[in-house]
Amino acid sequence: MRDNGRAARTVGFLLGLTDEETAERVRSRIGLPSQEDPVALRRRLARPWQWPGRLPASVALWMLEQDDPDLNVTVWRYLTTDSGLRRAVCRGVPFGPGRTEPLPPPPTLAGEEPEVPESYVHHGLVGSLRRATAMKTARAAASMVLTRDDWRTVTAADAERPLPGYARWALSVRPDCPPALRARFGSHAKFTHRVRQAGVFDGPADYATAHGPAVDVLDLLSLGPCAFPARARAAEDALRPLVQDHLGRREDAWAVLAQLVETFHGTVPELVMTAGAIA
Repeated sequence: MRDNGRAARTVGFLLGLTDEETAERVRSRIGLPSQEDPVALRRRLARPWQWPGRLPASVALWMLEQDDPDLNVTVWRYLTTDSGLRRAVCRGVPFGPGRTEPLPPPPTLAGEEPEVPESYVHHGLVGSLRRATAMKTARAAASMVLTRDDWRTVTAADAERPLPGYARWALSVRPDCPPALRARFGSHAKFTHRVRQAGVFDGPADYATAHGPAVDVLDLLSLGPCAFPARARAAEDALRPLVQDHLGRREDAWAVLAQLVETFHGTVPELVMTAGAIA
């Protein structure tokens, strides 16, 4: 493998789940570059528009939980459909567990906050959600739910009298929606499928094992030590047994994986098992 691109990074990430001796031997066999050091990871993380397509909503939230103003600016570029998170970043709302002090609003995002919905101005948070009669107005109202106190207010309002369906849907596809509230909004298969399509996952292990294509998932996970270190371990722990069972110390299996990874459309477990079975 001579390309020091996504394929090399993704195979390298999975090799990091093995022992050092196996990793060195496989790297030599397939011509894989050395693993990126923290400086290289931070440099890649800061590179604008490096990820194809849309950054999954939950992954964006895990990055925002770092409460790193520079990282927040990077993530903000990918929040094109989530006005609520964009508004929160512009206002310096903290996302890290236990953090209450606001962050310094990023100077480069001055004047970039989405417009405050007129319904919110006239009716407040709960009032605007209750008056949402279409998805557009529901998304606009939901974009004003910014802090943990706001989510508690919404939870209490829904418990008192269920919010309209559009409002429930707009809130449920927010990655920062409390899991208990999302579960109250709906649990049938169609609902959970739409939540998943919006890029919302139960956690890093769910993202690592259920999302695809595998190369996209692994490329993002390879940034975990810098982008979402508090969450990265859960994804690694979910994949490590698969790597050990289906690839292990088999150089031929790793060589097949390197050939498949760039064009494989399934999930990471499917990729790992396929490479192991072919070898």
